[in-house]
Amino acid sequence: MKALFSNFRFWMVLLMAVLAINLAAGTRLYAQEKAAESAQKAASDDPFEMYSLFSTVVEQVRAHYVDADASTYQNLIYGALRGMMQSLDPYSQFMDAEEFTEMREDTSGKFGGLGITIGMREGLLTVISPMEGTPAFRAGLLPEDKIVEIDGESTDKLDLSEAVKRLRGDPGTTVKVKIFRPRTQLYKTFTLERAIINVPSVKDARILPGDIAYIRMLQFGEDTARDFQIELEKFVAQGAKALVLDLRGNPGGLLTAAVEVAQPFLRRGDLIVFTRGRDGQVDRSYRARPRFKFPDIPMVVLINGASASASEIVAGCLQDNHRAILVGEKSFGKGSVQTIVPQEGDTAIRLTTAKYYTPSERVIHDNGIEPDIVVPISFETWRNIILARNKAEEASASGASDANADTEGWAPDTSADAFTFDDASTVSTPADDDTSGTSADGSSDPQLDRACDMLRGILAFQSR
Repeated sequence: MKALFSNFRFWMVLLMAVLAINLAAGTRLYAQEKAAESAQKAASDDPFEMYSLFSTVVEQVRAHYVDADASTYQNLIYGALRGMMQSLDPYSQFMDAEEFTEMREDTSGKFGGLGITIGMREGLLTVISPMEGTPAFRAGLLPEDKIVEIDGESTDKLDLSEAVKRLRGDPGTTVKVKIFRPRTQLYKTFTLERAIINVPSVKDARILPGDIAYIRMLQFGEDTARDFQIELEKFVAQGAKALVLDLRGNPGGLLTAAVEVAQPFLRRGDLIVFTRGRDGQVDRSYRARPRFKFPDIPMVVLINGASASASEIVAGCLQDNHRAILVGEKSFGKGSVQTIVPQEGDTAIRLTTAKYYTPSERVIHDNGIEPDIVVPISFETWRNIILARNKAEEASASGASDANADTEGWAPDTSADAFTFDDASTVSTPADDDTSGTSADGSSDPQLDRACDMLRGILAFQSR
């Protein structure tokens, strides 16, 4: 028995030794393969070899291309730089001296344009949001429209910056834009007259039935936080007990404005947003400071597919900090940071250097923000609602006595049936340019109805 046990132990030791040798050999082989792979990758990415290839091609094109005027060193190098930046993402860009100057002028004052925010989706020039009250909005351009032609020229190989340049121009001039509307699979052509774009930040601020304050924010500019604070404090002083913040169709704007708008509803030190760069480390974070505090007011934030950038930062922050319920539809998904880096010859590059993250570390870019309660309505219906409100306000301002034109003309429907969404027909997508989902005066807004219904329920529960 003792001899049998000794033999068993011998074979076990031998087996363990063989396994250890095999493991060591496998580890060494794996390390060698990884080293060879790294060396091969490094060799294929050798900067001197790549620069040599680039210079050789430049010289060959310069020496043999049929059009000598088009093959100057500046044309070739600038073209290569544009292609390089465009290959990274739609928002990175090389700017020559003229483009750099135009960019600085655009950020410092008003400009002649159409009033649309555009981006790239699946390689196609896409309308993010037409700004309310602008030529694009009045003409009927909608979020998700694909711009396929500008003045008869295809946008197939047009980068984002060049498209913006072609759409802008002197006020009073016209531009012809052909779009493809994915939902209807139809093409439409619009002839639009450029105008000075001057869109207010805050609009439609009022108290709705049930002591619910409603504030619609059109963009995030330099005065947005101040205007928002004034309206909010006024409504709280008037007895408002809850808030609906409408960010539908808001294409974004200044990061600082987004931070200031979110602050009143958070507690000191609450994370608002942060950025991560190439190394995965946090580059910069923004936290709430103790000012303009309304940390307990019940809130609903309305978003849709035309809510982007700063709108998504505010919505994601309030959602992650459990300060607001999000109602509507998934937002657009624009959340990257572009840094302007001046170069020689008064040129510059716009380079994507980081991405925005919500407090729970959700990346906004290409993902968007998902609402807590999904209430879908078509962009056509949403646009008709806004047009009806504006018409009612204009009629009221001019002293009209029509009942549809008073200041409560678009207040949410408070009837019991207004909040029934089990029937698919209630939230069905209407035909193109149809007004399905709205009443005759355009006042019915299913998303706002649902928001007010939820807030009334919260207030009723709190009162008990």
